[in-house]
Amino acid sequence: MTTRREFLAGATLSAAAAACIHADPLGLPIGFQSWPMRQQIAQDFPGTLRQLAEVGYQRVEMCSPPGYIKYGFGPLAGLKASEMRRIIVDAGLGCESCHFNRDELTNHLDERIAFAKELGLKQMILASFGIPPDGTLDDWRRSAEWLNTVGEKVQSSGIQLGYHNHDFEFKKYGDALVYDELMKTFDPKFIKMQFQVAVISLGYDAADFLTKYPGRFISLHCADWSPTEKKVVPLGQGIVNWPRVFTAARIGGIKNYFVEVDNLQETKASYPYVHNLNV
Repeated sequence: MTTRREFLAGATLSAAAAACIHADPLGLPIGFQSWPMRQQIAQDFPGTLRQLAEVGYQRVEMCSPPGYIKYGFGPLAGLKASEMRRIIVDAGLGCESCHFNRDELTNHLDERIAFAKELGLKQMILASFGIPPDGTLDDWRRSAEWLNTVGEKVQSSGIQLGYHNHDFEFKKYGDALVYDELMKTFDPKFIKMQFQVAVISLGYDAADFLTKYPGRFISLHCADWSPTEKKVVPLGQGIVNWPRVFTAARIGGIKNYFVEVDNLQETKASYPYVHNLNV
């Protein structure tokens, strides 16, 4: 028979387990973007992943090594997708999303889709159109129309294509904000958005866009901002209202989110704050 002490101990553990289940925002696994750790990843891919898994992270968003050779991912470029997947899983993580560049989606699309499927991706994200500073609004519109055609093919393979913003998408041409023009041009079926929360530094709040365009988003890149230090800081140490962002994320349709701060230590420091958010 179960004693009263054993019963109470079991109940306490059950409550703690339930709290852990509901602590992570949206009930989704907490992920990190690999870009800030690219130097460490180049030196020790498995070890870097294990460090972050030990902190508590459960997902990693990769950058496609062949497309990011000159940015530090070169040592991974020789890995088959199956080999990369095994290293990630052995470290205690999963990988559902990866960044690709425009050349990959223009000139090597079939190959990169095959890579994505072998890696086990649910999402392929275009990191940037690469439009120069003197580009026109029509350049942005034409690029968005091109991405619609890519997104249709990617979706036919069972993967969702997404688009990741930087600061460039918050440029204005007269009264027209590039981001809004993209949302008008993208086919919401074929292109979902990955919102970079760090644009709070420009005065743009992720929650406003997540609610303005319900169901149009797939993921978040999470970074906080200190206006006094004028730099990205670990989550919870800046001005982003994270409960508001994650509440709006439900409306936006977010399927996953990735911490993307400046380095390995800040990535580790961000985890406890995110993990303890009840949203």
